Amino acid sequence: MITRRILFFCVGLFVLALGISLMIIADIGAGAWDALNVGLSETIGLTVGNWVMIVGIFVMLLNAFLLKERPAYLSIGTIILIGFFIDFWLLIALDEWNLEGLVLKVLVLLGGLVIASLGIAVYLQAKFPLSPLDNLMLAISKRFKLRFGISKTIGEATGLVLALLFGGPIGIGTLVVTFGIGPIIQFFYPHCERLMEKGFSSKIKPKIS
Repeated sequence: MITRRILFFCVGLFVLALGISLMIIADIGAGAWDALNVGLSETIGLTVGNWVMIVGIFVMLLNAFLLKERPAYLSIGTIILIGFFIDFWLLIALDEWNLEGLVLKVLVLLGGLVIASLGIAVYLQAKFPLSPLDNLMLAISKRFKLRFGISKTIGEATGLVLALLFGGPIGIGTLVVTFGIGPIIQFFYPHCERLMEKGFSSKIKPKIS
């Protein structure tokens, strides 16, 4: 079971980072928190992945406040992986991508949105320490008794306000991501949950001779 959980965790984060990177490359407005990280990278320096880690630490402390618990320090490992994967996609794998035309940019943005949502739904199944941003979704859900989709939208809206304050790349894509990512995660989550449970049950099912 632990091997399957590790697989879901790593694959989910890798896919999530790809989705985030595609939305940034589309350049018609990144997701709210990603826009904040891009804005910080362009104005202060460091890579987008570095700012994913730094902002993640601050969000981790916010989550602790919402849940009235100690900070989830183990989540630092998760944000380090996400930051590393994002820098891999942006600085290495997709570095030569130059998108031209609004239609292509919209398609890449929507594809990135779906991919990122799938990545979140997959890695949540591992039940390992969450990214502080995804833990924010769960913290809001637990504190205010809201569904995952609504909680994610609230979290994205908070990131949107911060991105505006710090001059992040806000555009029509930002609104699409802000209000679209929660429902898409909600769609993928039960399917990924069944996939995890099916794989686990098949391993413990006794053989019939």
